[in-house]
Amino acid sequence: MFAYSLVAFFAALFTCSVVQAIELKIDDTSSIKNAAATIAFDMMSYYTGNKTDNKGNVGLLPNPYYWWEAGAMWGAMVDYWYYTKDESYNSVVSQAILSQASPTNDFMMPNQHFDLGNDDQVFWALTAMSAAEYSFPNPSTPSWIELAANAFDDMTTRWNTTQCNGGLKWQIFPENNGYDYKSSIANGGFFQLAARLARYTGNTTYVEWAEKSWDWMTGIGLISGGFNVFDGSDDKINCSGVDHDQWTYNNAVFIYGSAVLANISDETSPWPNRTRGFLSAAGALFFTPFPNATNVMFEAQCETAYACNTDQYSFKAYLGRWLYATAKMLPELQSDILALMRPTAEAAAKSCSGGTQHRTCGTEWWFPGFGGAVGLGQEMSALEVVHGLLLDTVKPPGIAANRTSTTKEHAKKHVLRAKRSA
Repeated sequence: MFAYSLVAFFAALFTCSVVQAIELKIDDTSSIKNAAATIAFDMMSYYTGNKTDNKGNVGLLPNPYYWWEAGAMWGAMVDYWYYTKDESYNSVVSQAILSQASPTNDFMMPNQHFDLGNDDQVFWALTAMSAAEYSFPNPSTPSWIELAANAFDDMTTRWNTTQCNGGLKWQIFPENNGYDYKSSIANGGFFQLAARLARYTGNTTYVEWAEKSWDWMTGIGLISGGFNVFDGSDDKINCSGVDHDQWTYNNAVFIYGSAVLANISDETSPWPNRTRGFLSAAGALFFTPFPNATNVMFEAQCETAYACNTDQYSFKAYLGRWLYATAKMLPELQSDILALMRPTAEAAAKSCSGGTQHRTCGTEWWFPGFGGAVGLGQEMSALEVVHGLLLDTVKPPGIAANRTSTTKEHAKKHVLRAKRSA
């Protein structure tokens, strides 16, 4: 009798944890929007920079969240508007992004010196790129595309051939830890930004940079023949070996960059097959952690060992974000992508059952109900995999209304910036 009661107790507890969660019907537009709105509200509760007594922190997140993750969060909110058309947060989001544009309009914030690496800068630039592509409202200058293109220009000046025959260092400034490391996320962000600028502007110079970045990554073994993306290498060994850790966001940044290049290439291009290769690698490594969690996303490097840190809790957001975006660039991959993302979105919503209101999102989506630590990264990850279910209701990312004039205008500004720096 005792054993039966104990089983009944845990069964009831499990049922309660599943039922009292954010409701999501993955084929119902209203349900998806409602679930996304709830998660977006809870994620935005971590932001206090718009409060009257905290104006000195506009655009920033409190500890323990680094500057780059704030940029990533605003990217999630740009996505949220794109998918749901909910304008509730637009003014806050625009203010936040522009607050970090910097005096040089390239996200090189002087007060972020010790948190400003190439990967940090590029996350802000990719947010601006999304804002440009989606025509996110901009109440002032500079334009979103100017911010993204200026940041890209900065990064080209840091292409480092002193060691490893190229590539971007993880860090920008020599005094920062990790200056000798050449990370895949810094180089992958640069690659994706180049691809998206090429599509948006029509400027083939960006394609050349994307191909150069690809050749360097594959040349030193950071991208394998099986499309595994390893974490990075080191100048101190002239990139003769690599760190074989694999993270969702490294795969994600390359799959979408490849999809964008496939979108603007002809039928002889290698980019469609490369995109498929990354999708296959992602499906094999970052989904189905256990037999009873088929096609549910997880962070393979740390999640099942309960060893993820604050940054890593957000990484699934970027795989979700850029898998849905890949489906818009290459519609022939949409069914394969949705086969992964629909179960993932359902599992993520069920994990949003913690806290007093039974809606705080957890980390382990493969756990039946709420599981794992909580935080901004968990909310952002759930938001991206949920609102992306609306991909059939939105148009693909846009391009410049007049691609030639956009390119010429940026070229002119680039020359003026170079002259001012001389």
